Amino acid sequence: MNTRRRINGTVTSNKMDKTVSVQITRKYRHPLYQKVITSKTNVKAHDELNCSIGDEVLIVESRPISKTKRWVVQEITKKNVRGLEEQK
Repeated sequence: MNTRRRINGTVTSNKMDKTVSVQITRKYRHPLYQKVITSKTNVKAHDELNCSIGDEVLIVESRPISKTKRWVVQEITKKNVRGLEEQK
């Protein structure tokens, strides 16, 4: 088994050719104040599956594909039905 990181995220943009922007959300507790903090990060991922906005996807770490792309969409875990209706 390989040691590549696998992270769940939500597609925020698919306007690029074979590239999607994925927002990764993680929650952690502040070490001193013990408050739960939500952190969001946007990454670019290579997309061969034609994801749409709002889809929840599983992305996998890969070799650098371009200047900003270091992730690949492995699978779509949950399709956004509402987003498909808005695009029509």
